[in-house]
Amino acid sequence: MDAPANDVWVFVEQRGGRPHAVSFELLSKGRKLAEQLGGTLKAVLLGHGVREAARELFRFGAREVLLVDHAALADYRTMPYARIVGELVGARQPRIVLFGATVVGRDLAPRVASQTRSGLTADCTDLQIGDVSYLRKEYKNLLLQIRPALGGNIIATIITPDVPVQMATVREGVMEASAAEGAVEGRVVELPYVAAPADELVQVVERHQEESPSNLKHAPIVVAGGYGMGTRENFGLLHKLAELLGGDVAATRAAVDAGFATSDRQVGQTGLTVRPKLYIACGISGAIQHRAGMEKSGRIVAINTDPAAPIFDICHHAIVGDVATVIHTFIEAYRERLR
Repeated sequence: MDAPANDVWVFVEQRGGRPHAVSFELLSKGRKLAEQLGGTLKAVLLGHGVREAARELFRFGAREVLLVDHAALADYRTMPYARIVGELVGARQPRIVLFGATVVGRDLAPRVASQTRSGLTADCTDLQIGDVSYLRKEYKNLLLQIRPALGGNIIATIITPDVPVQMATVREGVMEASAAEGAVEGRVVELPYVAAPADELVQVVERHQEESPSNLKHAPIVVAGGYGMGTRENFGLLHKLAELLGGDVAATRAAVDAGFATSDRQVGQTGLTVRPKLYIACGISGAIQHRAGMEKSGRIVAINTDPAAPIFDICHHAIVGDVATVIHTFIEAYRERLR
């Protein structure tokens, strides 16, 4: 087996031939990691009719796309995808492989890691390269895999020093998607699809797809409420304010548990990660579990009756007061301005 290269690979998740947004986020982060390692950023793309999508990946810095294009790969299926990606990793030995922490990525990454005996950390919120001294050994250029742990009460840095290939799944929205500076002259390396008997153990018989009613991950303005909103009626004020501002409504886990909002609007460690231009936190204490999903917002406005609430430690504008009264004032002020 060849010595591992310093290459960084990103598994590009696609649906209907369109790459998932998290893949662009990972390519943007992978580009920086590859620069630090002196390696090459490569994308792995499986699907059918995805040759045009492969070229789109150059815009985010991929210098090589490993493409397997075949009708049998049109829909994601665990067995063929895991087998093909595992065989590629085993044969070419990249230094780092990144997957989105999506339903697909969480299914695929552990199987590939197990097949190739690689290290894997799930649900990372940050990735860095660093030198580590561990058990009287010095390790150069390790992938530092950073994620909340112990119920979100600590931020852990995890390393896998004893394996040649380091893998991570990364939560959607925590990395910023940014195009590479200047044109990247990449190349597409098309690889043949060779079927294996196990590939057909599971077949897609029918597909039913339903779009999410909210657009939280891409909303420029998010109005979020916590348990401090008090009642479902008070929480309804957030929808009025969000509608006036052209934004969307989010909730903390406590607000979801209280029945103020549905779980698809939950932001935080066990929900979505958002990065809007403006985040208005209403009746939210600012527990680390919630902050993990919103603290990279452009501007944060916090409203709370408790002046010692942790949310005030990370906000740009703090308002101490009754949240329902303040929101009513906001709504009236915006309505007056729109007349």
